[in-house]
Amino acid sequence: MSNVGKAVEVFKEGFSCSQAVLGAYCERFGLDKKTAYKISSGFGGGMHLDQTCGAVTGAFMVIGLKYGRTRADDVEARMKTLEAVVEFAKKFKARHGSIGCTSLIGCNVSTLEGFEEAKKKDLFKKVCPEFVKSAAEILEEILA
Repeated sequence: MSNVGKAVEVFKEGFSCSQAVLGAYCERFGLDKKTAYKISSGFGGGMHLDQTCGAVTGAFMVIGLKYGRTRADDVEARMKTLEAVVEFAKKFKARHGSIGCTSLIGCNVSTLEGFEEAKKKDLFKKVCPEFVKSAAEILEEILA
């Protein structure tokens, strides 16, 4: 199964969007799934702060695993990471118009009312898998 398919399946299992994206790619970069799920667990649903979509933050973590710096003086790795993050965000926005969770799904899941609305409208099953899929597809382009 492709990483794109894995990400969607992990999301459908009940993990958050950020966990699904990082979980699909983590082992490719030497990070075990359990640790990846823990690291990314606070980033789903726009970090529950009405912020960036978890599929996007999960992708940023994957980009960090691939290009991120491990020395403070590694300017080249820093710039490569930043360029990849900007490229990812630009491509995701081109597909969906935003990288913000609330903008994407149409309700603010950082509030109890918004979360209940999203559940009632079945948005986590109807629209969120597409964002997870898109994030993984764009990652495939950037990581190639």
